[in-house]
Order: sequence, then structure tokens, then C-alpha cells
Amino acid sequence: MPLEIVNYPHPTLRHVSRPLVKVDRQLRDWAAEMIELMYEHEGIGLAANQVDLPYRMFVINVTGDPDQKEHETVLLNPVLSKGKGQAEMSEGCLSLPEIRGPMRRHTTIQVQAYDLAGNEINQTVDGMLARVIQHETDHLDGILFTDKMSPTERAEVDDLLYELEVDWQSRQQTGDAPSDEAIAARLAELESLRC
Repeated sequence: MPLEIVNYPHPTLRHVSRPLVKVDRQLRDWAAEMIELMYEHEGIGLAANQVDLPYRMFVINVTGDPDQKEHETVLLNPVLSKGKGQAEMSEGCLSLPEIRGPMRRHTTIQVQAYDLAGNEINQTVDGMLARVIQHETDHLDGILFTDKMSPTERAEVDDLLYELEVDWQSRQQTGDAPSDEAIAARLAELESLRC
């Protein structure tokens, strides 16, 4: 079944993702599909739980340009540390369509992760790449950028969030979206396959 981006308040967006212990063909196929979805939706990053997968993996291309493959990155089991500096910038999210808001993040971070070949990555990154890595890592911890907004900033997007909540409840009631229980069972099954 092809992957698709899930929107707030889909429960997988609040799921704390599970570390991966192996890389296989299925994982590589999912990563490739996530990259295509990211471009299709004009994004620059996409986390696994945004496509209803419970794993610590995300894809990035800060250019957003599918012709610039050299900027594509797939990170598995990222761990961030040594955050330095602060900068505020407007952020959005593919799982929160039409919602944007100011977000303060570290300008420089240390990231330790693995790539799809199993190679360890350990580097200091800054600028837009650092911002996107922080945003996507938050996703893996079940955190949305709207969670970090000030009460005033959050009030400005509450109506849009409410519309997404009503749409989700309506889709669940009509059977167009699975129940929360069915989603939880599917996540548990997927996690058990990759232990």
C-alpha cells in the first residue's frame, strides 16, 4: 500500500518513534517513497510518522528541488546535541497544511545518526539544515511545531487546527479514516516487525 502524508490530529503524529535496528529493502523503499512524497507536496523534510510509520527516520532536501539529489539526506535514529545560538524563522509542516508560525531554534547543532548504508554520521550542521533536522527530530518524539508556540502565536492558528480536528473526526465517523484503536494496533505490529 503506498505511503501518504497524514494530517493533524492523526495519532501517529503523537507517537514517539521507535529506533531502527536494521536496514533492509523495505526500509530503503519507504525512504525513497518518502522522498517522492516530500517533493510532491513541495516540502524540504518529512518524518516517518508523517507517513504513518513508527520509526526514527526522516528524509530531507533543504533545496526542495528533486533535480538536486546531492542534497538528499536520509537520517536514521538521529540524536541531537550541543545546540548553539538562536534564530527565529517562520515554519510550516506538511502535516499541518496552511499553518505557519514563528519558531525559535538553535542555529547550530551536533547530529549523530546513521544513513541507509549503515554508516554512522556525526557532524555539526547549521543554518536551514540544522533547523529542518530539529523540526523532523521533534516529529519523531511526537512533537509538532505548534506545541512550541507562545499562547499568543497559538491563538492565531487555533481555528485552523480546529478545522483539521473536525475533518479528522468526520473522516473517522464515516469510515474514511481508521479508528484510533486500529492505528495503535497497526503501529504496534509494525514496531514488532523491526525489533
